[in-house]
Amino acid sequence: MSESKLAGQFFDAAIGLLRRARDEESANIASAGSALADAVAAGGRLFAFGAGHSSLAAQDVVYRAGGLALMNLLAVPGVVGVDVMPATLGSALERVDGLAAAVLDTSPATAGDVLVIVSLSGRNALPVEMAMNARALGLTVIGVTSVAYAEETTSRHVSGTFLKDHCDIVIDSKIAVGDAELTHEGIEAPFAPASTVVTSALMQAMMAAAAEHLAARGIEPPLLRSGNVDGGHEWNGRVMAEYRDRIFFRH
Repeated sequence: MSESKLAGQFFDAAIGLLRRARDEESANIASAGSALADAVAAGGRLFAFGAGHSSLAAQDVVYRAGGLALMNLLAVPGVVGVDVMPATLGSALERVDGLAAAVLDTSPATAGDVLVIVSLSGRNALPVEMAMNARALGLTVIGVTSVAYAEETTSRHVSGTFLKDHCDIVIDSKIAVGDAELTHEGIEAPFAPASTVVTSALMQAMMAAAAEHLAARGIEPPLLRSGNVDGGHEWNGRVMAEYRDRIFFRH
């Protein structure tokens, strides 16, 4: 079977976006890593949130080999994945006012912690209110979003603002409105979204920057090892015991 022209074009598009993100967002990624390192060093906790497919990048840095053990998922029931039935309910919940405040009020997040909010469009009520309420509680908020949406679409929040307007640090994913990199004759809708590839890379780059900042301060980053390598379980057990008061996915 011959190679797929469109598959190759998707790789090219994704690689181009990754290069842009690396080159144009390096300072913001470094700032985000520094903020995460500050919280770790000061005894704070780390949280990540995303709704719908944006939740994939948030989940990608929680409880995984090579990741910071202190990164916790701030989950909103019904919006974390496409397992909710019907799947359209998750999209509807993103537009519900007050949901973010209820989740934060019942979470362990508190002043001095860091919350990374992933939202491609940043226009729905849930990520906007999550950022607003988190900052009001004294958290440092890092937003990973596409700034293009704020320039080309309208907000769905009553304030008329976007996620980027309520963050201490904003990292632009560079994804175009519509999140589809390819078009083709005979196919009516654009296709091949790259937001998950790029946003997950941004999240991992942020974690790498945090580990670098910690090491530069003489602090061993609380990283997890793979449970599928010899000694991995023992290593992880020690890390989780040392930081058990800041790890919430074990409870």
